[in-house]
Amino acid sequence: MAALVAQAAVPESYRKMWSDPAVVRRINDGIEKNREQDATLELRTAEGKPLTGAKVEVEQTGHEFLFGCNAFVLGQLDTPEMNRKYEETFVRLFNFATVPFYWEGTEPTQGELRYAEGARDIWRRPPADRFIAFARKYGLTLKGQPLLWHAYNPPWLPGDAETLKRLYQKRFAEIGSRYAKDIQIWDVVNESLACSEKYPLYTPDLAYVGWAFKEAHRHFGAENTLMINETTGHSHRPPQKNLYYRQVQDLLKQGVRVQGIGFQFHFFSAAALAKSQSDPTYAPAALLDVYDKFADLKLPLYLTEITIPTPADSGEAVQAEVVGNLYRLWFSAAGMAGITWWNLGDGTAVKGENSAKGGLVDANLDPKASYRVLDRLINHEWKTRISTTTDARGQIRFRGFCGKYSVSVDGPQGKQPFEIELAKDQPVSQKLTLRP
Repeated sequence: MAALVAQAAVPESYRKMWSDPAVVRRINDGIEKNREQDATLELRTAEGKPLTGAKVEVEQTGHEFLFGCNAFVLGQLDTPEMNRKYEETFVRLFNFATVPFYWEGTEPTQGELRYAEGARDIWRRPPADRFIAFARKYGLTLKGQPLLWHAYNPPWLPGDAETLKRLYQKRFAEIGSRYAKDIQIWDVVNESLACSEKYPLYTPDLAYVGWAFKEAHRHFGAENTLMINETTGHSHRPPQKNLYYRQVQDLLKQGVRVQGIGFQFHFFSAAALAKSQSDPTYAPAALLDVYDKFADLKLPLYLTEITIPTPADSGEAVQAEVVGNLYRLWFSAAGMAGITWWNLGDGTAVKGENSAKGGLVDANLDPKASYRVLDRLINHEWKTRISTTTDARGQIRFRGFCGKYSVSVDGPQGKQPFEIELAKDQPVSQKLTLRP
C-alpha cells in the first residue's frame, strides 16, 4: 500500500484529512467496537472435565458483515473461461450480490416475464433465476434492486397513475411469490428525492414511497429486509440539511415499515472524484457524522452502489488509495451492515459510465490495485486467526471479527473440529465437549 500511495496524485489536503489522528482513532475505534465481539470457549473432555493445556486453533471462515457487488453480467461474458473467472474473482472478495430487477429488463414487453433461464438475452439484465443458483453454489446473500424506480422502465408503461399502481401491485406480487424466500434484501424504492415530475406517481410530497412500502410488505415476509435507496448527493448531505434523513424519519413516524437505508456513492469521472477530495461533504469526519445520524434511526445502513474511477494520469494508485480509505471508514460506522461495489470489471457498467474505469478489475478481469487492497482488508486484516492454549479451567478467550469460525482442538484422541459464530451485540460464552 505504501508504494501505491507514493505514486498517487491526490491532493496533500486529502491525505492530511485522512491521516488526522482524530479521524484515524475514530475509524479504528469504530471497527473494534462495531465489528468485533468477545468470546469465551470452555473446552471439556468427554468425561466433562476441563481440558487444560490443549492447543486450540481458531479461524474465521466467513463474515457476518456483507461485502458485496452487483453481479449484473453473470454468465454474459464472451467465453466460458471468462464467465468462470468472473465468478471466481467475485467470490474471492464478496459474500453479497445485487440482482437486477429493473422493470425494463424483467418485462421489456408487456407479458414477457424474464425471470427464468431461456429468456432472451439482455446485457446486464440476466434472468433472476440465474442468481439463485449462483448464491446456492457459493453461499451468498442476495439483494434485489429495485422494485420501484421512476427510471429504467419499459416504454409500454401507462401514463395514468391508478393504472400504473395496479401494474406495480401485480409486479410486487409476482416477484414476491417467486423470490422472497431466496433473496433476502430488497430496494423497494430507488432515488425518490431525484424523482422526475413527469413520473406518473410523482406528487410533491412523494406519497408514492409510503404506498410502495405498504404494498411490498403484502408480498414479502419476516425473512426479508425492505429498504430505501438514495443518490450520493442527497444521501450524504450534512445532517442538519439532509432531506433524506428527514424523509426516512417521517416515513417511520407515519408507520411505514422501512427496514434498511441505502446510500449510493458514485463518482463517474476522474474530475468528479478530484472535486470530491476537496469537498467538505466528503471529508471523513463529515461522512461519519452522517452515518452516525442515520444510525440513530436504529435501522441497518448499506452502501448500495459505489463507483470510484481509475484516473488515466495516475494509473491505479488513486483508486486504490481512495478505496482503502473509504472501506475502512464504512466498515467502522455504527449501524453499517453492508458495502456494495457497483461494477466489478471495467467495461461492465451501463452505457456512458464505462469511461470512468470504475471496476476493481480490468477488462480481462485481472485484479487492479484496488482489488488487492480489498483482498488484504477483507480476507486478511479483517479476519481473525488465533493459535492458543487452554488455561487451567479449560478456557480460551479472544476478541474477533463477527462471523463464522472453525475451532480445532488438539485433545487426547487427536484433533476435533467445532464451529461457532460471533455476532454483533452478542458476546459468546460456550462450552465445547470433546467426543470420546
